[in-house]
Amino acid sequence: MIMREKKSALLVIDMQLGPIWNTYKKEEVFKVIQQMISKAEAKGVSIFYIQYEDPENEMLKKGSPFWQFAPGITPREEDVIIQKYAADSFYETNLDEELQKREITDITVVGVRTEYCVDTTCRRALSLGYQVTLIADGHTTVDDVFPAKQIIEHHNTNLSKMSTPDCKIVVIPCSEHAF
Repeated sequence: MIMREKKSALLVIDMQLGPIWNTYKKEEVFKVIQQMISKAEAKGVSIFYIQYEDPENEMLKKGSPFWQFAPGITPREEDVIIQKYAADSFYETNLDEELQKREITDITVVGVRTEYCVDTTCRRALSLGYQVTLIADGHTTVDDVFPAKQIIEHHNTNLSKMSTPDCKIVVIPCSEHAF
């Protein structure tokens, strides 16, 4: 394995009005995500905003009010916005290419729909050879088959056990994370 110097990026997944609308602990998670964005900006860490588009869903059609980023989530000119059409932020997008262009080795993940977009993106990033940090209190979802709180706890536990021979997923709270 070729050792590369650690270089980090923050992935902010689907922080749009539609996906975050009725999520569990929305305000608390929103504040954590804003803290992570501030930490990344302060350290000069690349920030990637993932924006979900679904032409079949009125709420997530490109240009609709619910497709827009939530107030307080404002990508800067130097940030990268990745449009996606599936739960996996890497699927048929240029995310991996953009990360590689910047020589990113480690990604930190925050965002919405724990069991779909957050989980899938973490697993795919691991498979692609990235070290992954999931911010335990920086992702959320809605009550579904199980209560949202239980879904989040389940994914934090399961994802923290995932690794490859070269990489792993680390799950820590915002307060313990430093870029």
